[in-house]
Amino acid sequence: QVQLVESGGGLVQAGGSLRLSCVASGRTFSRYVLGWFRQAPGKEREFVAAIGRGGTTTQYAGSVRDRFTISRDVAGNTVYLQMNSLKPEDTAVYYCAADSSMWLHTRNTDYDYWGQGTQVTVSS
Repeated sequence: QVQLVESGGGLVQAGGSLRLSCVASGRTFSRYVLGWFRQAPGKEREFVAAIGRGGTTTQYAGSVRDRFTISRDVAGNTVYLQMNSLKPEDTAVYYCAADSSMWLHTRNTDYDYWGQGTQVTVSS
């Protein structure tokens, strides 16, 4: 079992920045691919970014590429999502997820463990 707890969400004006954190506990953190997803009201959960086990390979959704950066503390148990140039359409609940495979997946059904989510609201 892996327990994931997100933090860092909040209210920010358009153009601003936020940094989300996700702390993991349980089984060896480095064995998991980690991802961030988000879900806006009335919409399906969508992929945002993923990072490989070693922290060197990453993948991003087209809507956030060049604005968001995913990173992980390989020695520790934390994954981050640095979000810059935020837009109102980035408003959503953001979820951290862990995948026990070795591939960077973009489908939420490929992830085994999920956090409870943190709200991000971007005002115009």
